[in-house]
Amino acid sequence: MSIPTPASLRHLYVPPSNAWSFVPPALAPENNSSANPSIPGPSSSNQWSTRPAPNPLFDLSSSLSRDDSGLDITSLAKELLATALLQYATNAIAQPWEVGKTLLQVQWVPREPEGPLEATEGADDEAELSDSSNENDSYFADPTADRPPKPPRPTEEHGYIVRQSLLEEGTQPEYVIPVGSADGTWGMMKRLAGFRSEGWLALWKGLLTTSVQNALTSAVQPLVYSLLQSIFSPLSPSLSSPFGPTLGTTSVLLPVASQVLTGFLLSPLDLIRTRLIVQSSVQRHRTYSGPIDALRQILAQEGGVRGIYLHPHLLVPTLLECTLRALVPLTLPGLVAANVGLGAHISPETHPVQWNIAELLGGIVGSLVLLPFETVRRRLQVQTRGTARPIKACVEIRPAPYNGMVDAFWHILTEERSDLPLKTHRRRRRRSSTAKGKAKEGAPALEEVPEESESWLRHSGIGQLYRGLGMRVGASVIVFVLALVGSPDESDGGWAEL
Repeated sequence: MSIPTPASLRHLYVPPSNAWSFVPPALAPENNSSANPSIPGPSSSNQWSTRPAPNPLFDLSSSLSRDDSGLDITSLAKELLATALLQYATNAIAQPWEVGKTLLQVQWVPREPEGPLEATEGADDEAELSDSSNENDSYFADPTADRPPKPPRPTEEHGYIVRQSLLEEGTQPEYVIPVGSADGTWGMMKRLAGFRSEGWLALWKGLLTTSVQNALTSAVQPLVYSLLQSIFSPLSPSLSSPFGPTLGTTSVLLPVASQVLTGFLLSPLDLIRTRLIVQSSVQRHRTYSGPIDALRQILAQEGGVRGIYLHPHLLVPTLLECTLRALVPLTLPGLVAANVGLGAHISPETHPVQWNIAELLGGIVGSLVLLPFETVRRRLQVQTRGTARPIKACVEIRPAPYNGMVDAFWHILTEERSDLPLKTHRRRRRRSSTAKGKAKEGAPALEEVPEESESWLRHSGIGQLYRGLGMRVGASVIVFVLALVGSPDESDGGWAEL
């Protein structure tokens, strides 16, 4: 029995298309449809799904990629505006804490605020000579003669009486917050908001400059890093290697260098922001009317572009602070995890809880290292140079300028106190034994006895270098909690700016 030969199917073959197609293919020609009407078309359940492409701009919406003809300018403007408003709102939430911390850092709190103000070196010798001459005069004076009238107090060029003490209410400027009236960032915020010359709006001084600085930092730093990577990667491929929790010197070098260069390029904005925060809000005592006016005056009176970038009092603190600020998040979590027993090779993907603990501890240690340099930088930024007049600050600042970072560290530690807020010594009056017999003749002689003992913080300025430490630790704890309860990508929520 012979098997019949099947008919040829060559005329039914259709060559496949070379290009990818996400739409159903066209039906066969009409002349072929009659020859083979039983060939079904492609099923609707097996068609390719056309998912919209992700938005290349901040992943906010997919409206920019709907038009194949080109970029939609209107949608682009809306996306940029939404991002700018979101960034501005985030900075507005954190700005009051930043203002309170900055004012605490630049505030000068001498150990003897009730003592005379000395702005120049060698004034102590003159005071000793004057005291000795007064003692000799009083020794040879006739006790029965009438006392001579007190000499008039010295006045300044405008006719105002010169201040003799920081606690002297009669000569205290109306725009200066009393020294030592706040002990922390929250206390300074409340004191600033309730002060008659400042008010609640003073909590947002320098907000525009802060927003512009943060936006430019986010935009410039990746560009600088890409530029450095393109320059140095051909010379040393290890520089562009991906870095993780266990960081080597080569993998940290380019990220740190990019952040230091970005901080140096944008350092004039940080200088302007600090001075806008510190200056008084009273219109007639205000030095700068805004950030543009501040930049114009600094360039005209303090050495131009070279002075604003390369002055030693500005350049050295900027490089040190930016270097430490970049090294802390890249190196300390791994070092802390290796030294406290969390593990030497942990990562956010394999050990998320241990890594969050290491970041929390690393952030606290980093604040202890970074805050003294940040405080000294803020104080040097407040000092004017060249022909510029001193800023009329809303807090007490040192009358004599610092001569560099080392000089600032030394004077803060040796001439300031840390026991804030300043407590007035309560003195109770009691009759002395020698005054009992004279009670009938006139007013009794009274003796003042202090009731409180002095703390060791009164004789050390170490606390002045760590103003804002509590706020930093609180922000690190908030980031840690958000990282535990939320997703890793949204854990910081902007709190890391504090």
